[in-house]
Amino acid sequence: MAKNRKNQSAAVRFGPALKALLLCVFIGGSAVGYVWQKKQIFALGRQIEKLEKQLEDQRQKNKERQDQLAYLRSPRVIDERVRELRLGLAAPQPSQIVRVVEVLPEPPAPANNQLLASRQSGASMMNP
Repeated sequence: MAKNRKNQSAAVRFGPALKALLLCVFIGGSAVGYVWQKKQIFALGRQIEKLEKQLEDQRQKNKERQDQLAYLRSPRVIDERVRELRLGLAAPQPSQIVRVVEVLPEPPAPANNQLLASRQSGASMMNP
């Protein structure tokens, strides 16, 4: 005898449709998530490129400033500035130069020898 559809429960009749709907929602959500992730990766890549360009610009400016500092510290340029500003500075006479000799202190004796000596003296005190 054939089963009558009217006797089937609603869950049995709508089960396949509900499964299909959930599958579609899952696939659609995954697609949206994939597109969002790709957009984020692209945006972060652009941000990295921008920061790398800024870093390179800063390195170039740093190099230029180091070169300028080296130029301004050169004795020739300093002498020209002294003459230009009429400061009346000149190189010192040999008698005006005082040389200071640095005397290095003797290094302290290693701590291991002191510790060993104290142990030996302590041991001799204990054993008369």
